Amino acid sequence: MKNSDRKNLKSITETVREIVSEVANYIKNESNNFQRQDIETKNVNDFFSYVDKESERLLVKELSYVIPGANFITEEKTIDQGDGNGYCWIIDPLDGTSNFIHGSTPYAISVALQKDQEIIVGVIHEITRNESFYSWKDGGAYLNGARIHVSSVEWVSDALIATGRPHNYVYHYSELMDLFNHFQYNTHGLRQSGSAATDLAYVACGRYDGRYESGLSPWDMAAGILIVKQAGGNVCDFNGKEDYLKNGTLIASNQLIFNEFVSIVDKICYGKKLSVE
Repeated sequence: MKNSDRKNLKSITETVREIVSEVANYIKNESNNFQRQDIETKNVNDFFSYVDKESERLLVKELSYVIPGANFITEEKTIDQGDGNGYCWIIDPLDGTSNFIHGSTPYAISVALQKDQEIIVGVIHEITRNESFYSWKDGGAYLNGARIHVSSVEWVSDALIATGRPHNYVYHYSELMDLFNHFQYNTHGLRQSGSAATDLAYVACGRYDGRYESGLSPWDMAAGILIVKQAGGNVCDFNGKEDYLKNGTLIASNQLIFNEFVSIVDKICYGKKLSVE
């Protein structure tokens, strides 16, 4: 990538961080006023609220000025797509809504920018700790201005692994529970934070050594995928390919445990398709 292109992406990333920070302040303020009767249900254990909707509206409004005409893929689907021009914003306005509703943590805003199907900018802002994780293509990964890297753990048995259960996990209950049980009892621990975006950011900075999940949506993982890669990690889907945004399965970790991690998932799943159609 040319230096001029890299500088432009850095500038876009900083602008996105400013926008996301403002919306994060809105969410933080609303956390003091939010009432549980304000929630709505999309699916089993899948909730949203006026905070999700308003956060998305604010993000879409401001990001529309950054790259005029860009498409949007958004969790709450509050807008029509633009003309595109090869650019597409992928937005989760509040990842970890259930945590937010219950006054628990973490919850985050996740924003990614694609150019011709390639993720080139990623920003994840974990609101309760005021931590901004971000990266741009060929620019490295950062947390509040400091460079971050994935962990140096060499074996899955020594790893702290994160996961989540998709809202439709009942359809793959046996396979997913086999994976869950394996990592629960054969690693340093298995964590379920309730925020896929935050988990991926934690893989990028070494707090977690790896993460896997089935049933994800593009907005759950797009920004995190880039941040993990730019922090020196590896990412693939459950088939060992890079179709994660299409099939909703994800494996992410540092490079040292990656092959072993993927092999375990493949062995336990026996190549079964765990993607969501």
